Amino acid sequence: MLGITAPAQDKKVDPTGTWKWSQPGRQGGDPIEITLKLKLEGEKLTGTLTRPGRQGGNPTETPIENAKLKADEISFDVTREFQGNRFATKYAGKISGDTIKGTNERPGRDGGDPVKTQWEAKREKAKQQATN
Repeated sequence: MLGITAPAQDKKVDPTGTWKWSQPGRQGGDPIEITLKLKLEGEKLTGTLTRPGRQGGNPTETPIENAKLKADEISFDVTREFQGNRFATKYAGKISGDTIKGTNERPGRDGGDPVKTQWEAKREKAKQQATN
């Protein structure tokens, strides 16, 4: 017997999972991999963003803030501290299946204009157990 499905507009996007993308390294260096872990519980969206440490240091995991999910649009902020200064990067994107495409905006260096970049994250598939 076939199940009854809800109309498409009632379908809620669930961003829960681990998302990854690469971005260019500092000053044209090797690309770095960013990991975003998201969890949706009811209406509350939480998560962390992990990026490699500077100059081979330990990776830094930062909680996301002000996370919002409206239909298929996601937004959140990540605030980092470096040499006593706090820097907030604002992320916004659109979820389509296992892909988020969006932009982020962070403060420019030395008070310069904000820097906007594109990002495209892919959700990792759940790890499957090997069958032998």
